[in-house]
Amino acid sequence: MQTNPPPPYASLVAVGDSFTEGMSDLLPDGTYRGWADLLAARMAASSPGFRYANLAVRGKLIGQIVDEQVDVAASMGADVITLVGGLNDTLRPKCDMDRVRGLLTEAVERLAPACKQLVLMRSPGRQGPVLERFRPRMEELFACVDDLAARHGALVVDLYGAPSLADPRMWDVDRLHLTAEGHRRVAEAVWQGLGHEAADPDWRVPMPPTLPPGWVTRRVTDLRFARQHLLPWIGRRLTGRSSGDGLPPKRPDLLPYDGSA
Repeated sequence: MQTNPPPPYASLVAVGDSFTEGMSDLLPDGTYRGWADLLAARMAASSPGFRYANLAVRGKLIGQIVDEQVDVAASMGADVITLVGGLNDTLRPKCDMDRVRGLLTEAVERLAPACKQLVLMRSPGRQGPVLERFRPRMEELFACVDDLAARHGALVVDLYGAPSLADPRMWDVDRLHLTAEGHRRVAEAVWQGLGHEAADPDWRVPMPPTLPPGWVTRRVTDLRFARQHLLPWIGRRLTGRSSGDGLPPKRPDLLPYDGSA
């Protein structure tokens, strides 16, 4: 039973990449919702006049997040700022982890004094060969997150350690982004981390097991994934392009939020 109510947070700014933008929680109008929007809607319901901005843009590396989003977020004077970044860097074949850690440190040092509560995350990882290949880099990144949080009084939401979010069924067909159910669970995790009473105390619990798909179905799915998602991703890496090139921030201004996109 909760004895101490959470602080009355009146504003939220979200900083990051596609994870925070909300891919692949697709709405009927073709836009993305995602965990940050869900969290903001829930916070707005209990805080009249609540304001929300989401500066995230898909495909951004930590250096781009620092250059394009951090100072903007710090200037907004929000009560809560969420920062999730660096994972895109770890997926690159040539990744300078010293540079990633340095940039993440720079971001935290700028954002922590600019808000009442900075929220960092240990990002979720989908079970499979991609996670196993990049796990050492990811865990190095998360160790940095833990250290920075301890030094700057930030909250760490551990999604990486949640069995439910490792389940491939929580991930879209591109195998990089969470489904709507995955985003719902992330929003719940952050909500609880901020001190609110749990709406879903079992968000970490995996979905009930189901029979795995047959060999033919798996091969067809693998081929479709390679054609529609993997090959275009490799093409962007080879040409130095990003899925977020030319896209504006999702919600660039800190404005009253009523739960709509």
